[in-house]
Formats: sequence, structure tokens, C-alpha cells
Amino acid sequence: MPVWCCRCSLAGHFRDYSDTETEGEIFNSLVQYFGDNLGPKVKGMPLVEETSLLEDSSVTLPVVIIGNGPSGICLSYMLSGYRPYLSSEAIHPNTILHSKLEEARHLSIVDQDLEYLSEGLEGRSSNPVAVLFDTLLHPDADFGYDYPSILHWKLEQHHYIPHLVLGKGPPGGAWNNMEGSMLTISFGNWMELPGLKFKDWMSSKRRNLKGDRVMPEEIARYYKHYVNVMGLQKNFRENTYITSVSRLYRDQGDNGSQDKDISTKHLQNQKSKFVKRNWEIRGYQRIAGGSHVPFCLFAENVALATGTLDSPAHLEVEGEELPFVFHSMPEFGAAINKRKLCGRADPVLIVGSGLTAADAVLCAYNNNIPVIHVFRRRVTDPSLIFKQLPQKLYPEYHKVYHMMCTQTYSADSDPSSDYTSFPEHRVLSFKSDMKCILQSVSGLKKIFKLSAAVVLIGSHPNLSFLKEQGCYLGHNSSQPITCKGNPVEVDAYTYECVKEANLFALGPLVGDNFVRFLKGGALGVTRCLATRQKKKQHLFVERGGGDGIA
Repeated sequence: MPVWCCRCSLAGHFRDYSDTETEGEIFNSLVQYFGDNLGPKVKGMPLVEETSLLEDSSVTLPVVIIGNGPSGICLSYMLSGYRPYLSSEAIHPNTILHSKLEEARHLSIVDQDLEYLSEGLEGRSSNPVAVLFDTLLHPDADFGYDYPSILHWKLEQHHYIPHLVLGKGPPGGAWNNMEGSMLTISFGNWMELPGLKFKDWMSSKRRNLKGDRVMPEEIARYYKHYVNVMGLQKNFRENTYITSVSRLYRDQGDNGSQDKDISTKHLQNQKSKFVKRNWEIRGYQRIAGGSHVPFCLFAENVALATGTLDSPAHLEVEGEELPFVFHSMPEFGAAINKRKLCGRADPVLIVGSGLTAADAVLCAYNNNIPVIHVFRRRVTDPSLIFKQLPQKLYPEYHKVYHMMCTQTYSADSDPSSDYTSFPEHRVLSFKSDMKCILQSVSGLKKIFKLSAAVVLIGSHPNLSFLKEQGCYLGHNSSQPITCKGNPVEVDAYTYECVKEANLFALGPLVGDNFVRFLKGGALGVTRCLATRQKKKQHLFVERGGGDGIA
């Protein structure tokens, strides 16, 4: 059965190992990645060949990133040694922040005090490092300005931290599966990653950027290109599915024992007896022909960058599993493309009041499919997303919101209308004869015959590979992890999980749903790991390792 094999390298110097060398012998030299303080004799850091998988190996990687969307890509970029510096000619419009940056101009942002730099900044993210990094990349963007970034990037290969990025599909994550007919909510330049301007990439592809918003398919292509042009592809593995991520422990009283996966109950009963060790990541890779190749990796640190689009939220009502009830835009779009719904007299029921539900309304409306739009909130609810979007920039969403307000259901409503909204209503059940029962806030029930139903009320991350489905990592450990209601609880400046050391989370898992803010997570994680790496370097030198490793 094939396995992932390994090669070691550092700063462009490659050492090829013969077949006779064991994995243990090769990866005893993992200590070499601890940096340039070890002197010129240091030759190697582990990389992983693109053609194979590690299986049941004793190899321990410094970092494994689960998820290859923009969060995982950006973290890989920074772990690969790319460092942001204040540009020589740059002047940030925030004079206080600029003066702080000037104090350590010679240092990369990764090597500076992020808490100090973040102090006093405000933005649309609740994570201070996300706000900091966003204002460095897009100064005063929330005030409508399009100032250039005040940062420039350098590749410093001695800062490379070996890592793997595991994803189910190509780099870009969920962007590869989004409905292609809709514009992104964010401007194109807000979707870009460090070091490659989106507009420059569009120009290189000889595509004209009409307006500031773009199609998801363009964003997906940009992310794939980004991984290649930045030289990150050696760190990425596609078609990988994670089945288990567990902490290994070692018995303090038995120096010769191997690491073990200890049950939670046993661990609680004898907590003082065990020492936390590394992470064990198990899963499988789909290869040509559809077969599955299992693998097992070990890592000092794991970064969760899965996003939250894995599992669509359900209403949990009777009949929701019936085949005419969809829970995603791709399902709904596929039904329209196959012309299953066109020409049907019965309306489509769309449930939800967010932007994805609005996309579904527009999709149906543009295909001449009548819509019944059901949502629990009042149309005057100040928390509706439409109230936060400038009308000039998002005319299509304001068109939906206008219909939500003006074409509400009443006893006199035209049953053949193209669109009817049902504010403050909920679905009671779906029936096998393609009928649904709605109930108003006053308790009045209504029955409608449908051609299909689309439930778009949010989504949850799939963290089934973690114990307790990852719930224990949230602010409320009794509830599932969600982007808004119960994100993963992390340290504000390192993004390390409060309840699990050496486990990091970034992006939507910590509440940063927009690409422009999730990049701050990569900065926080990289600074944390780089700081710990320096401590290991100093410890290694103090213990007599200063002459390097032959």
C-alpha cells in the first residue's frame, strides 16, 4: 500500500535519503528545522513528496493544517517563511499605529508585539489581530478608501516551518463548490491573499474586472494559482479526508513506553500520571479509481482551518429528509440546470433571511420560478444583513430586501405571484405529497403545494474527527461550534485553543467569515509558532547543540 515518503531540505539545500535509511533515522534530524542559530552545518528540514502519503509512520511534523481554503493557504504562506515588513515609503492613516510601526521598522510584523500594535483599533471583526492585519493590508477600507497596503513581503527561507495542508478538494476549499452565477459579497481586492494582488492576477489572465465584485469561480481559480505561484504546492495534499484527530499521552512512570491514545474517562481519573504528547491524525486519501488509501500522521501542532460550510443547518422538522427538500445552493442550482423546476406552476419554498437565501431568491426569480420566502425575523429587524450593505454596491440584495418588505403575504395576496414573503413564520412540516405547513408568530397555520423547498439557514463545521465533535472547544461546550453563536474559544493573539494546547483555530471557526479578516489568524498562529521555535533553538544551543548536525 502506498505511503507518503519524505525528503529533507532547508533554504534551497536538498539532501536525498537512500532507501536503506529508516524513517526514524531521517526524522531524528527534525531538530534541524529549529533555525539558523544552529549554524551553517544545519542542512535539512523535512518536506514531503507530492506523490505519496505517510502511513503508520513515526514521523512527527511540526504542523498539520486541516483545511485548504484561504485560511489554510494564508497560514501555509507564512509558515513557508514569507514575512511582512513596513514598506519604506508607507504612511498609515492611523498616526498612532504608524508611530508604533516605526518603532520597530527593522522587524517583520511576525516578530513584533501584536497585542501592542492591536491596542485601540476597531473593525468588523471581534478578533484584534484580524483587525490589525486588515488595516495593514487595507488601510481605512471600512471608510470606503482603497489605499494600498503598507506592507511588503520577503521570503526568508530560514523561517520555514515544515507543515502539511490537508484538504478534500483543490486549494481554495469551499470556493470550488460555490454557485458560480452570483457575485461575491466582498470586493475582489478583499478576497486576495498576501503578495498577489487580485487585480494583477485578473489582468495577467486577460480578464476585465467589471466592477469591484467578482464571481466565486474567479476567486477559486485565483486561490489555486496563488498556491502554485508562491511555491506552496509541495505542502498541499488534495482528496484527503480526516477521520480522527486525537491527543497522545505518555505515562510519566514509564520512560520506555510508547505514546498512547488515552480515553477521556481514564485520563480524568489519573490526570497527574500522564504527560501530553503529540497529535495523531488519521484519515484516508481518495486516489484514481475511487479507492481509499489510509494514512496516519503525527504532529506537534494542529491548525483547524476547515471553515463552517461542511454541514448545512437543518430545521429539524418532520419530512425534512424528503427528496424535494434541498439544503444548499449547489443542490438547488443543479435542479434548475436540469430544468426540473422550470415551467412548474407550484412555487419553490425558500427558508432563511441571509445572503445565501437571497441568492436562492434571485436564482429562482431570474429563472421565472415563483417563490415563497419564509423567515422568522421581522423585516424591520436591525440585525438583518441587508441593513449593513450599501445599496449602491449591492443593488441585487437590496432588490430582494425590498421584495421582502413590500410583497408580504396577506389574505388578498395573488396566489400566482412571482414572489411572496412570509416574515415571522416557520415551517412546521413537509409532507410526501410535496406540501408544507407554515405557522405564523400568532399561531395561524397555512398549507402550500410546492415544486421544491430550499432550507438555507446557515451551516456548521464538520468536526466529527475531534472528541465530542469539537464542542468542548467552544465558548459554550454544550453546544455545537458555529461561526456566530458559538465559535471556537481561542487566545486573542495566538489563536491557540483555550481548552487545548497546541491546537489552533482560525477563519470562520473563530468568527471570521470574511477573507479579509481570516488572514489575521495566520499572522497570530505564525507568530506563536515562530516564538516557540526560537525558544527551542536557544534551548538546543544551551544543551550543546550549537555545532549543528552533520
